[in-house]
Amino acid sequence: MSDIVISTRVRLARNLKEYPFPCKLNAQGKEKVIQSVRNALMNNTSAISGDFSCIRMSELSPQKCVSLVERRLVSPEFISNTEGRALILSKDESMSLMVNEEDHIRLQVIRPGLALDEAYDTADKLDSLLDENLRFAFDERLGYLTQCPTNLGTGMRASVMLHLPALEKSNVIQRISGNLSKLGLIIRGAHGEGTEPKGAMYQLSNQITLGISEKAAIENLKNITNQLVSQELQARERICSSIDVQDTIARSLGILKTALVISHDEALRLLSNVRLGIASGQIKDVETDLIDRLMTAVEPATLSENLGKTLSPQERDVERAKLLRESLN
Repeated sequence: MSDIVISTRVRLARNLKEYPFPCKLNAQGKEKVIQSVRNALMNNTSAISGDFSCIRMSELSPQKCVSLVERRLVSPEFISNTEGRALILSKDESMSLMVNEEDHIRLQVIRPGLALDEAYDTADKLDSLLDENLRFAFDERLGYLTQCPTNLGTGMRASVMLHLPALEKSNVIQRISGNLSKLGLIIRGAHGEGTEPKGAMYQLSNQITLGISEKAAIENLKNITNQLVSQELQARERICSSIDVQDTIARSLGILKTALVISHDEALRLLSNVRLGIASGQIKDVETDLIDRLMTAVEPATLSENLGKTLSPQERDVERAKLLRESLN
């Protein structure tokens, strides 16, 4: 299962009753929201409160901001305007709160593998912790009130990150996507709305938040995920017996071990092929965990951040190739 389901994320949208939505808040109002959320979580007597730190987004360089997006800790929209926004982040980066994005609070929990119940349980506990000191905007009929009507109700978006190289190579993702939309789910690129899938990484998430409970939404997502996993395994069995696919996998590892210059998109494509080769048993001396770490480490801003300097696109391609050679040899 972990060969296919990389991680699980549960995100809750919440707004404070006494303030307008962030799009209508002035700088002073946004600061009050940040202080209220920060105090509710970090000044709490709960043992979990000490795990968090508060980061003012306006104090970060553009490169650091983009790296946060690449590591799926914040949304692309959150860094589009950093003024009046803060990120409250746990030490292990598994829990975070975007403050003053589209809503006052976007609470997020990430867990490895398929762990929807565990991620939701943690998110629910954090939500309850905040609810002790904050008054959320809530309507008896509509549920939690959010700026975008598509989040009304539970305010919950649950998602799983999937590696689907066999289904992608079989050209059936478009058909699957159409069927999923009828079930209240959506599949898209790893960074969510508006992003293209790269390295055969897809994000599957619930679309319906109104008129359905959190538990029902999670159960639906879990069932569909299991079906997709089954389809991917069947597709892998079909394609991995092909000498052409085996050759592609072998060549991919060879290029990663020897290339002197490599682009971001090529690196992700080749790493995806190697990941498939590990899962099929063709590649035995490389760990899946290493490939997963490299898929994040080769991202442009994260690569530059880890090296502690700003790199030109050409310098990034050289450093990316060096990182891959050193990691895989």
